Amino acid sequence: MTYRNKDVIVRLSEEADGIFEDLKNIVSQEKLRGIESSFHQTLLRSILRARDLLKKDPFSGNQVPKRLIPPKYIKKYGVDNVWRIELSDRWRLLYTITGNQVEIITFIMDIVNHKDYDKIFGYKS
Repeated sequence: MTYRNKDVIVRLSEEADGIFEDLKNIVSQEKLRGIESSFHQTLLRSILRARDLLKKDPFSGNQVPKRLIPPKYIKKYGVDNVWRIELSDRWRLLYTITGNQVEIITFIMDIVNHKDYDKIFGYKS
């Protein structure tokens, strides 16, 4: 896919890829057991939709203000921007955008539930 004449690449961190693969395996098992609708299937569809959306427009999420970027992501990935897409059932997909004159790389850092999201961003319940 391209965005403003630049190739768009969507990559997943090791953690995000692990969650994504686990979810795909759970959904496969559910389908084998005849389960046609579940939380896992809804979440997987939501992640796939978000990934497709990011391929079309990397800036489609909500940008997290720089002062709120969790130190975890700055330390681990050296990011200076974080974006958020809300997924089904209050899950969040967190990503950063990098690039050059030729391509835009959308790097999905995390796929987290609401409780973990609040913890990462230091929000109190």
